[in-house]
Amino acid sequence: MSGRTDVQLVWVTDPHLDHTEETVWQTWIESIASHGANGVVITGDISEGDDVVVQLQRLAGSLNLPIYIVLGNHDFYHSSIGKTRQRVIHLTRERANLHYLTDLHSILLDDEGLIALVGEDGWADATEGDYENSTIQLNDFRLIEDFQNEDAAQRKQHLHRLGEESAERLREKLESIPPAAKQVIVATHIPPFCESCWYEGKTTDANWAPFFVCGQVGKLLIEHANRRADQSFTVLCGHTHHDGIARISDNLVVYTGASTYGQPSIEAMIHASADDVRFERQA
Repeated sequence: MSGRTDVQLVWVTDPHLDHTEETVWQTWIESIASHGANGVVITGDISEGDDVVVQLQRLAGSLNLPIYIVLGNHDFYHSSIGKTRQRVIHLTRERANLHYLTDLHSILLDDEGLIALVGEDGWADATEGDYENSTIQLNDFRLIEDFQNEDAAQRKQHLHRLGEESAERLREKLESIPPAAKQVIVATHIPPFCESCWYEGKTTDANWAPFFVCGQVGKLLIEHANRRADQSFTVLCGHTHHDGIARISDNLVVYTGASTYGQPSIEAMIHASADDVRFERQA
């Protein structure tokens, strides 16, 4: 992005491309390309199983610009977390314009080093809400190999560990951002706060929160934003298929994106400069 001190990004979340007809897919790609952006950020649930790599290959071959991704829970269906991540890492090392943020440290998006991008898949980690009394039964536990032989107690420990690992990876990335950076964009799939977990205009309750919020990532973001009051943090997430904005503190805001199966769209155009990050909603 040579010569730029401001950046325009296309933000997409939860496209679920395995549900998308070819004509709809092509129209979506043409729409992304028409905006003349400096890159695309996709915050997870690209597809399912082996088709994740197929869809990423199609995206990389169809868009002549950087594509920054994190993975969502659906991306691990019919496989395991480890196997899917390794396939995606292998692909991104073959495709120069495809960047798996979970596998990377911070990326500076402008020549002055004032706008940074980091990303982490995240995982709903059972640290928020009432796990023991929740009535929610996710397909994740049936369709992702890692969970298939666990009881409820084992699953809670596993979810907690996945959230902890996500928070620790994100901590390293945030700490790798140069002090001169003024704007930090954080891409993740799972909402990091109950206040950012939206459904039909309302935020989550104790029944849903264990499976829709990554509380440990949220705590890390608050900690880091408090420590770096000179930086502004803009978080992009999805997962719920409903949109909303949560202003957690003066320098920490979370945008949750919407999605409809079979109709991938552009959630927003992001206009980032050293002074601010502005959103132009498209969906």
